[in-house]
Amino acid sequence: MGEPPHSITIAGWREWVALPDIDVAWMKAKLDTGARTSALHAFDVEEFSRDGIDHVRFGVHPWQESDADAVIVELPVHDRRAVRSSSGHVDERVVVLMELVLMDHTMHAEVTLTNRDQMGFRMLVGREALRQGFLVDSGASFLGGRAPRKARRRNRGR
Repeated sequence: MGEPPHSITIAGWREWVALPDIDVAWMKAKLDTGARTSALHAFDVEEFSRDGIDHVRFGVHPWQESDADAVIVELPVHDRRAVRSSSGHVDERVVVLMELVLMDHTMHAEVTLTNRDQMGFRMLVGREALRQGFLVDSGASFLGGRAPRKARRRNRGR
């Protein structure tokens, strides 16, 4: 057998990610190979048209269980999809394209917008993004290292 066409990085089931397109430098994410598309916690989602192109305006809370440091974002709508949750509920979600940085690797991801207030993580990274060079070790966490202390404290509400 030959070498794989690209290098593989082993990541834990939870890692710190950055979303440079929306100026979020640190967000704790769950890496979920059971989910096809990535998902981001969004609030006040509002669709509108600009120059004949569908856009969406939404807010992001980057810290778990906190409304602090909210970011307001406007992006073109890439798609709309019916998504089945782990509980079996199906809803239609707006999909945007976003740059995602995981373990110093930049990738492009399709990201659905949804309310994840009741979930443990504000972001879920699905297998379409992970297939860009990652294997997930389900027994490991934060193989990419810890976020700076200030970010970890903000994430804990301090």
